[in-house]
Amino acid sequence: MNVFDASALLAFLQAEEGSDLVESGLTAESVCSAANWSEVAQKVMSHKQDWGLVKALLQSYGLAVEPVLAVDAELAAMSWRPGSGLSLADRLCLALGQRLGAEVWTADLSWGNGHGIKQIR
Repeated sequence: MNVFDASALLAFLQAEEGSDLVESGLTAESVCSAANWSEVAQKVMSHKQDWGLVKALLQSYGLAVEPVLAVDAELAAMSWRPGSGLSLADRLCLALGQRLGAEVWTADLSWGNGHGIKQIR
């Protein structure tokens, strides 16, 4: 199972470096957090793109949206560190990956290359 951060999905949608890698990881077992889904939707809509079309494209790969559970929220809160550079959505994404025992795909280099993190670039 793969968990996708908004940065990885946006790189795919914008045909940026790493988009081919993201496409290869989008399967019927792929998920993203509802928090990251919101980030993607916001970015798409802010650029006056057709969110319905983008949503259909992502779902055509089998990508599912996983709700944020209380356990995710608590893990995200516990992982907060001053100056870490990780937003709440980032920490929720990482918490989802931890809960599901999945690899988290990101384009955000500040996440590093730790266990369970897959950099797309």
